[in-house]
Amino acid sequence: MQLEGKVAIVTGAASGIGKAIAIAMAAAGASVVVDYVGDSTPASSVVQQITTAGGKALAVQADVSNPEQVNQLIQQTVAGFGQLDILVNNAGLEYKHPFTEFPFELWQKVLAVDLTGPFLCAQAAARQMIQQQRGGRIVNISSVHEDLPMVTNAPYCAAKGGLRMLMRTIAVELAPHQITVNNIAPGAIYTPIDADVQANAAMEKQLMAEIPLGRWGKPEEVAGLAIFLASDAAAYCTGGTYFIDGGMIRQAGSL
Repeated sequence: MQLEGKVAIVTGAASGIGKAIAIAMAAAGASVVVDYVGDSTPASSVVQQITTAGGKALAVQADVSNPEQVNQLIQQTVAGFGQLDILVNNAGLEYKHPFTEFPFELWQKVLAVDLTGPFLCAQAAARQMIQQQRGGRIVNISSVHEDLPMVTNAPYCAAKGGLRMLMRTIAVELAPHQITVNNIAPGAIYTPIDADVQANAAMEKQLMAEIPLGRWGKPEEVAGLAIFLASDAAAYCTGGTYFIDGGMIRQAGSL
């Protein structure tokens, strides 16, 4: 088991890609903290799924844009499992509006969760990892839009672009502590939030035309990459973005 004896936090793990990562990491042997905000029911369901399969997990409510709650997330993780080895910055949100009409309060909200959140979580996790003196792994779930523009989505793209440089910078700074930092940049990964696109044949056809492999990605495929980057097999990988997009970043806009 690739993550045997490790302890991982996965932010925004109550649904979607985060849920898949939490379940996969538990199956790979890690004890997993399922971070969530709001209704505890989905997070509790993830924990139950993990424990029923014989894994170890607990749910902790923490808004990643709130420094105090982030610190409590780290403290509760260490109190529950004794250490912290892996942080997966997955929590995120987006709103789409034309740039000239984008509400300032939504700009602030997106940046708070999608960029400030990873900063706060990585900072708090790194402090704990340095104190433990056993290295660690920080994996950020970014997006193809850390590099690829997307109209009506300026704050999200700006946040993901910022996350790329945050990752690159702290990867260098944390390397002496044997803490690696990498981004995973998913493309079109199917989750229930994409049901409207899948239900619209014309819209889905247009999307698939931008993907050389011609299909949606699966959350479980992203989870597999996250496990690799969190494992000892990736001990020499740091400061990089790993695209998992069916080739979208190479073809988008070329048709």
